[in-house]
Amino acid sequence: MNVRTSAAGRRRGDDARAAAEDSLEDYAFRYVPRSFRRWSAISVGTTALGSIAFLADFSIGASIGLEHGARNAALGVIVASLIIFAVGFPVAFYGARYNIDLDLIARGSGFGYYGSIITTIIFAGFTCIFFALEGAIMAQGLEMAAGVPLPIGYLVSTVVVVPIVVYGMRALERLHFWTTPLWLVLALLPLAWVLFSDPTAFSGFLSFAGRSDGTVNIGAVASSAAVCFALTPQLAEQIDYIRVMPPLTRTNKRSWWTAFVFSGPGWVIFSATKQIIGIFLAVYLVTKIDPLISDEAVEPVNQFLGLYSSLLPDWLAVVLVLLLIVIAQVKINVTNAYSGSLAWSNVFTRVTKHYPGRTVFVLFNLVIALTLMLMGVFSLISLVLSLYANVVMAWLVTISVDIVVNKHLLKLSPRFPEFRRGMLHDWNPVGLVSVGLASIVSLLCFAGVFGPTMQPMSVLVAIVVAAVTTPVMAAATRGTYYLRRQSDGIPIPLLDEEGNPSGERLRCHVTGYVFERPDMLLSAESGPGGEVQYVSSLALTLDASDRYVLPVEPAPTVRGESTEAR
Repeated sequence: MNVRTSAAGRRRGDDARAAAEDSLEDYAFRYVPRSFRRWSAISVGTTALGSIAFLADFSIGASIGLEHGARNAALGVIVASLIIFAVGFPVAFYGARYNIDLDLIARGSGFGYYGSIITTIIFAGFTCIFFALEGAIMAQGLEMAAGVPLPIGYLVSTVVVVPIVVYGMRALERLHFWTTPLWLVLALLPLAWVLFSDPTAFSGFLSFAGRSDGTVNIGAVASSAAVCFALTPQLAEQIDYIRVMPPLTRTNKRSWWTAFVFSGPGWVIFSATKQIIGIFLAVYLVTKIDPLISDEAVEPVNQFLGLYSSLLPDWLAVVLVLLLIVIAQVKINVTNAYSGSLAWSNVFTRVTKHYPGRTVFVLFNLVIALTLMLMGVFSLISLVLSLYANVVMAWLVTISVDIVVNKHLLKLSPRFPEFRRGMLHDWNPVGLVSVGLASIVSLLCFAGVFGPTMQPMSVLVAIVVAAVTTPVMAAATRGTYYLRRQSDGIPIPLLDEEGNPSGERLRCHVTGYVFERPDMLLSAESGPGGEVQYVSSLALTLDASDRYVLPVEPAPTVRGESTEAR
């Protein structure tokens, strides 16, 4: 028995070491150390904004514009964007300030160590859906330009991102740096020229009625906003970038906050702009270029081809549109594949205590996305996104409200975003009940159970129910399901004098590697001579025996922050 136990321990140690080496590029399970975060705030922000080049925004804007009319659609975009910005600000701040991804934030913000797996699966689903939508757009471009059959185009759009994604953050940073200026020129200059040379192109834009009666209608505005809300998980992809922000100091305060606001919660400003442009392009196509184009106006390929064809020879228009689509698709889908691989590997490793390598999950994510493309997900874009938005907003509003209300106002949730196994309870009913209740009630609204008046309001119902349930559950449970322990046993502060995660380094006795202070805990297993040993959160993630986990520690009278973070 001792021999088998020793062998199992060695296997776990080898697995943890392999994960530590692979994590030098992606840090899928843990805090991103200060030693890795050597980019400036502006550089990180610029890279993060490169990921919002996706063309699905144009499709979404066009889809809701044709359905509900330009004014209802534009108002829906604005309403959704304001709410997304407000919900996303505190969540993104925690990611950038404490250098952790959304899964790690969720663990200590109402869900628990294993409970956050549910939220991570929701996000992983988002990366697959949007990879499929963007891949379908590229396939449409290949079909238009070269006659490539759609199924072959789907395969090409899937495979092309693999060589970049497997190399992680450094490869993504270089990709976005070199391609973003070209994307901006290809996407915006033709539009600017049309508006400059033909002012009448804009004159009938807002009066376009689509399939509506042309009046501003609350139900139509809410229905338009519901589709836009499905984009909210893009915040998680932004956090995957801005978690490598440098420490916030007195010297970089201005650049840090500027980069954070625009590349964190501010991503929605650029997304909303593209959606409204999408509405305009659809209206322009239908009223100025081809009145018979109908629903094909929602496809970015047709939108930009119509735009370019009105300015340039057909052959050149086709070449430039294909170039734009390929650049945009690669930029966003390397991000979708990268973030999806982090999410799936995080889930798999916590459940199985085994890490097969991130590349496995890159391929897993791509297989799901390719399957969705072959199933024709693009043709159901509005329905799929409207349905998905209900669960998405229940999830993100719960985390946001936990941060703002439960952490800072009620002080029932730990203010420091605890994510380490052994410090958290496995399951926290606060987040689980909030997401479950908000999702169920909003989906019933979406299905029409509460009548046709409430049906378009389903996502707003999800937001309200989650916002109310989260603090009520925290108060009802008195915050007892957040922290399993108040102290991690290490007498070194978690934060430095400026409130940033400490850069102090300690050695993990399981992996043999050195990790920074926020990643470390006192090990329950003493050394051969009875000496104190430390263990990394990564090693704890891969340990199935609980041999290194400290015992439960009674909660203190005053809650709201761990001992180390005070």
